Amino acid sequence: MANPKILILTGDAAESLEVMYSYQRLREEGYVVHIAAPAKKKLHFVVHDFEPGYDTYTEKPGYSWDADLAFESVQPADYAALVIPGGRAPEYIRNIPTCQRIIQHFFQAGKPVAHLCHGCQALAAAGVLKGRKTAGYPALEPDIIAAGAQFVNSEAVADGNMISARAWPDHPAWMAAFIALLRQKAPIASRESATA
Repeated sequence: MANPKILILTGDAAESLEVMYSYQRLREEGYVVHIAAPAKKKLHFVVHDFEPGYDTYTEKPGYSWDADLAFESVQPADYAALVIPGGRAPEYIRNIPTCQRIIQHFFQAGKPVAHLCHGCQALAAAGVLKGRKTAGYPALEPDIIAAGAQFVNSEAVADGNMISARAWPDHPAWMAAFIALLRQKAPIASRESATA
């Protein structure tokens, strides 16, 4: 039996660390991981960092990586869980109706969802944050509140089947909480089938 599949929704200008850490850590655990984007193409990620003299983060080119499939080709029922990394990608993928429908499927089905940083923007646009507790990039607290959710400034916030965090410095606690949830809701059959 094949191991459960996990879907990452992202696009150009996603935060390199947030996409690649999720992708590699979940594969290491034994899951089959697919990256979906607006189009099946080589994606160009970025690195956000803080430098003296800037009031906000700076952005530099990051890694490039191929999307496995386009949003329109995603069959959400085939996936056991969803991950939405941050960066600037959530700002524009949230406006794509197919992306919204994919996100809504995971919440309606009660499947595990992990998001961090600006990923909450995509969830807010899909209308799934109302009444929930969530972390996110701290500058997005007003957006989270406007979406009807409670902002929690913490490294790993669990609300039912949703695990959220502020940004890449929270990776260890965030992914540990998500993997613990996956082990309950979508256990792997074996590590050998993770490359399927």
